[in-house]
Amino acid sequence: MEATELLSSLAAQQYYLTYSDMADEEIVELAQQGEQFAVEYLVDKYKNFVRAKARSYFLIGADKEDIIQEGMIGLFKAIRDYKLDKLTSFRAFAELCITRQIITAIKTATRQKHIPLNSYVSLNKPVYDEESDRTLIDILSTTKITNPEEIIISREEFIFIEKKMGEILSSLEWKVLMAYLEGKSYQEIAVELKRHVKSIDNALQRVKRKLEKYLEDRHEL
Repeated sequence: MEATELLSSLAAQQYYLTYSDMADEEIVELAQQGEQFAVEYLVDKYKNFVRAKARSYFLIGADKEDIIQEGMIGLFKAIRDYKLDKLTSFRAFAELCITRQIITAIKTATRQKHIPLNSYVSLNKPVYDEESDRTLIDILSTTKITNPEEIIISREEFIFIEKKMGEILSSLEWKVLMAYLEGKSYQEIAVELKRHVKSIDNALQRVKRKLEKYLEDRHEL
């Protein structure tokens, strides 16, 4: 590493330590004043949040990385446009901007594929609760259903599926799924439920298979 790069890296670390004790709203104000490290800090802090949002939509038909990029554009817009006098937090405003930007990209993709525009949001609703970033699409992302149009369902169907999960899953599968949707790792779930990690993995695989079969059966009706 060259001397200039080392100095830049050390400076960034010093700024990051300072930012870690500040509210996001204060860091945004610094970013809007032209402090580049503040922008980089916010981008680094929210990049996984953007990826989680993007993951909810990638089966619609658009390229996954393109959707992530759209989400990052939404994040930059949030940093640029956030007003300190807003009653909402920066996180809430950022989520709005990120989601809005992704939806714009999705609408473009669905128009090109002639997919009903009022359908694509149905799988984006958090499965666990409104604070969760994990959605049903996360669980279905590795299933055998490969045609994006087969995944698109109505909002009424989604509500039915959400209720149906409690009926088709065993007690263990339900507990594992709920913990997973809270963002816990396999290891954390294993400790919480006093099970081996392999048992947790097997339970989630069964969840995926059951949901896959349920969706396939629904499409055959």
